[in-house]
Amino acid sequence: MKFCSHCGASVNQRIPSGDNRPRFVCDQCQAIHYQNPRIIAGCLPVHGEQVLLCKRAIEPRRGYWTLPAGFMENGETLAEAAARETWEEACAQVRALELYTLFDLPHIHQVYMFFRAELHEGAFGIGEESLEVRLFHEHEIPWSELAFPTIGRTLECFFADRKHRVFPVRNEAITRWQKPSPTA
Repeated sequence: MKFCSHCGASVNQRIPSGDNRPRFVCDQCQAIHYQNPRIIAGCLPVHGEQVLLCKRAIEPRRGYWTLPAGFMENGETLAEAAARETWEEACAQVRALELYTLFDLPHIHQVYMFFRAELHEGAFGIGEESLEVRLFHEHEIPWSELAFPTIGRTLECFFADRKHRVFPVRNEAITRWQKPSPTA
């Protein structure tokens, strides 16, 4: 960051009074510019014994499979963001959203939150950010073609939890790239 978004003057990084971390502070108006993690909200849409995945049409990881998810917007709840992203990427409506996985990714300043959800009437399509969208049985999941560790871990948890029909909310930190495995 080079300039203040309040007045346009230059900023410098320093620890403001009463704080304990370096922040960008405006040299003129003294506005402190906090940089906080981005929240990614998404769904694990389920239809019967299948889950819905989207093949990404955008970078990063274009051509890899993902759960529908994206950055939360101001003015919406987590569940609204997850449902909106599912509609945008998979032209799918979801219902009965339940928070399922929460991942801290401190190395890239992101927090991922996925909801288990029912795919309404089994209907879906290809959204603007997807090359392909389809339902997968567990044995069909393209594990080596998943876009992000959060996707693989959410699927691993889901298939393991589904055996017992108990779906606790899981909170984990992913501190580096971890290649998804086909077993939980």
